Amino acid sequence: MTDVSAVPTPDRNDENFWTAASALVEPAWSEPAQSDTFTMDESVHDAVRALAERISTRALAYRAAGKPLDPVLMASPDVQLALLRALYEAKLSVERLAESAATVAGRSGANYAQLGAAWGGIKRQSARLKWPHAVVRRTASESIPLHYAGGTAVVHHDAETDAWWYAATAADHQETESEPVHRTYAEAIAGATEYLLAHSLPGGQTAV
Repeated sequence: MTDVSAVPTPDRNDENFWTAASALVEPAWSEPAQSDTFTMDESVHDAVRALAERISTRALAYRAAGKPLDPVLMASPDVQLALLRALYEAKLSVERLAESAATVAGRSGANYAQLGAAWGGIKRQSARLKWPHAVVRRTASESIPLHYAGGTAVVHHDAETDAWWYAATAADHQETESEPVHRTYAEAIAGATEYLLAHSLPGGQTAV
């Protein structure tokens, strides 16, 4: 088990909160136990089955007839095909979420070797090919865009104050600009991602 006693745990109102939040903890995770993976399988199956029942033609026919879908009908070949289609959607969802996580981690200080290790131990070069924009070399004058939770943000450096700030447009079309008060790029990007997440829409949708 990983020793967590040395990991700082400041409260949100602590002046050192963002400094601690932007410092990369190593190791970043412990390997999931078999029970963890079984629990994940069950959660994914529950979500995918719910989608399959919404898109299944057979399930739609039962709903139109005012009848419940007997659980045994999940074994029908057409319902299993609907389940397979729902699993494909789950795969796409995982890819989108992985890209967001890799981008936030990479632009907050993680390197491609660490991203690859988190993604099942793929090589650094493979991680770079998979998420080519996750890790960006930046200078103090460079503005870096971020896409997260259906919204976008741009993090800027203010030369006069030698501080960072961000402008963000969330998935619900709410916009904000922070003051140049963030001491580091990582602190500014953490604030931007927090805002985008707070104004995200269910299922990663974007408001029209």
